[in-house]
Amino acid sequence: MKRLFVKGNEAVAMGAIEAGCRYYFGYPITPQSDIPEYIAREIPKVGGVFIQAESEIASINMLLGASASGARAMTSSSSPGISLKQEGISYMSGSELPGLIVNICRSGPGLGGIDASQADYFQSVKGGGHGGYRIIVLAPDSVQEMYDLTMLAFDLSDRYRVPALLLADAVIGQVKEALVPHPYVAPADLPSKEWAVAGKQGRSDQRIVKSLYLGDGELEAHNWRLHAKYEELKKHEVRFEAYQTEDADFVVTAFGSAARIAKSAVMMAREAGLKVGLLRPVTLFPFPEQALSELADRGIPMLCVELNTGQMVDDVRLAVKCRVDVAFYGRAPGAGSLPTPEEIFKQIQKNMAAKL
Repeated sequence: MKRLFVKGNEAVAMGAIEAGCRYYFGYPITPQSDIPEYIAREIPKVGGVFIQAESEIASINMLLGASASGARAMTSSSSPGISLKQEGISYMSGSELPGLIVNICRSGPGLGGIDASQADYFQSVKGGGHGGYRIIVLAPDSVQEMYDLTMLAFDLSDRYRVPALLLADAVIGQVKEALVPHPYVAPADLPSKEWAVAGKQGRSDQRIVKSLYLGDGELEAHNWRLHAKYEELKKHEVRFEAYQTEDADFVVTAFGSAARIAKSAVMMAREAGLKVGLLRPVTLFPFPEQALSELADRGIPMLCVELNTGQMVDDVRLAVKCRVDVAFYGRAPGAGSLPTPEEIFKQIQKNMAAKL
């Protein structure tokens, strides 16, 4: 298979088209504008439709409509644009509609800046809009994963009828790396979209997609049904990378671009004779609680590294249930630079020394 040298943003677009996405609705914003640029050029070649909407609010509601018809569709934006989409994402969740949302994060809060940030973690994994819903969240750490996880996101979203979010940042979106593209193969057990609103087509039944339930007890029953799907996701769809954790005395946790830097620090620690490993969540929801809990069962202290002032670290601490210490090292949005492997290695040494 040939190797291509492409940006992470381009890999998302390539993976989406290969996976059968035929409708894209979006609005340009740095640092994700390569995605609509690529799709605008390429999706018409396969009979697809690209629409630059008048706003982020319009684009998420166009996604809702296309998804309701049974089509594979997506939108993309960056942090403040994703904030504008939150009401629509809540409506999609309440209507049990699949669809892909891509967030190539920038710094905030507010308008912020265009440098890399992971400060959208809370918004992504806790349900950023109203109503207590959850969505599937995947966090790639390479150009290859931008391609592969885009395909997976469509499959998971269709399987569970839950919107999926691909959460990356300016580092992963803008970096160029080797990509090995591969054909999309749909899972054999992917359910048909018998719920889709696509005209009666000779049927007598009426299909309705909605999030409004006014009958006595209907909304409560609907919310418990949604909750049951989220629990199924936790049982069956957790994904993570465990690197050098088998004999580790200390573990670093990180996701996305921060995990790339942390892995280099872990390698430095190993070269120095320290038994350090890395636990990288690939799915941020569902979160790898069990994997972290098993490390805590072994009494392994941890260091959580993020490009923010501390967000995923809360979920790490919940997963280990106070059985081990979880330290934090972060870089605040707007710093204009990334932590180096050497910085993280020093934090590893500092925290390991404190446990001796």
